[in-house]
Amino acid sequence: MKVTFSENEELAAANARKFAESRLRKNVLDLDEREEFDFDSFKEAAELGFCGLMIPEDYGGAGVNPLLAMTVLEELGTGSPSFALSLGVSFLLFGYNLAREGSDYLKGKYLPGISAGKSIGAMALTEPLHGSDAAGIETRAERRQEGGGESFVLNGTKTFITNAPIADVFFLYASHEGGISAFVVEKSFRGITVGKPLRKMGNRSSPTGEVFLDSCEVPSENLVGEEGRGIYAMMRGLDIERLVLPAIYLGAIRWAIQISKEYSMQRKQFGKSISEYQLVQSKLANMAIQYESVRTYLREVAAQWEKKPGDRSLRGSAASAKVVVGRAVEYVTREAVQILGGLGYMRDSYVEMLYRDGRLASIGAGTEEVEQLLIFKSLMEGDFL
Repeated sequence: MKVTFSENEELAAANARKFAESRLRKNVLDLDEREEFDFDSFKEAAELGFCGLMIPEDYGGAGVNPLLAMTVLEELGTGSPSFALSLGVSFLLFGYNLAREGSDYLKGKYLPGISAGKSIGAMALTEPLHGSDAAGIETRAERRQEGGGESFVLNGTKTFITNAPIADVFFLYASHEGGISAFVVEKSFRGITVGKPLRKMGNRSSPTGEVFLDSCEVPSENLVGEEGRGIYAMMRGLDIERLVLPAIYLGAIRWAIQISKEYSMQRKQFGKSISEYQLVQSKLANMAIQYESVRTYLREVAAQWEKKPGDRSLRGSAASAKVVVGRAVEYVTREAVQILGGLGYMRDSYVEMLYRDGRLASIGAGTEEVEQLLIFKSLMEGDFL
């Protein structure tokens, strides 16, 4: 489908492509090896306005435009999926969720900093015993009355939290009032500590860690939405996460195809370039088919979401978008490694990194198996077909 952007939006997309190619690719393999986040690039991304995607203009953002956010993330994914992931988690999982669910006070206090890149956000949902079963979380929030004031005290552990080691603020879910409540928790609050970055298979320069809450005191005004009804905010947040963040791996797909194409024209075997062999031509053609079909589907679902923001009927479509991207990035990056052969298997190869990074697409925000359950439910409820 053809996507029409304003002049400023077209400029943002062009800037993202230039930024990925000229800035992110320079040290992406080194940062991956050292498992370090690129703070310098984050500052530059903020200057380009990328930290304010999906955040209303009233709070310094670029406006709520999922198609634009996906386009920028795709471009950034052609330079560093890890960087795009941390950036997207900050503006989407913290920024957009707060913009949609929070009070005017919370939005005014936290969103300008996120939009300007002065602070980094994260969402804390997953726990050691609760991943796909998000509704079963055990982190507890209890109301406390003390000295005429009111606050909440949180106890529990969160794990596999993207950006935890570098985040300033968390959009955090806890069991409360027979349901689930959401809170904005600052890293500076007493009683919250963050563990060392976890060692991962891929996306290694996007820090992931644990969050420990030991009688963490949170002001009552940092409650997001209604007490005990955070499950609805959680579901809405997961829906948009499953739609927007996979665009990162669409960028990884495109980059893998570009590398494979260029290599196939340069690499010679038996007197001719391997791009002249039908088997390699077939691989490249199928890789291109994956990219075009997945990009078209993602954009179609995003267009539907713009017409009906947060509509529950799109839950299955968002889950489907995530599944098709996960399958496509695994297929394309595997084929890229195959085309490059021994070179593609080396740790200093871009496609080796992309192969590892792409595995997250089928795991984060709900495994592919959980997405299939959501898709089946949507099918039976009449939201599909």
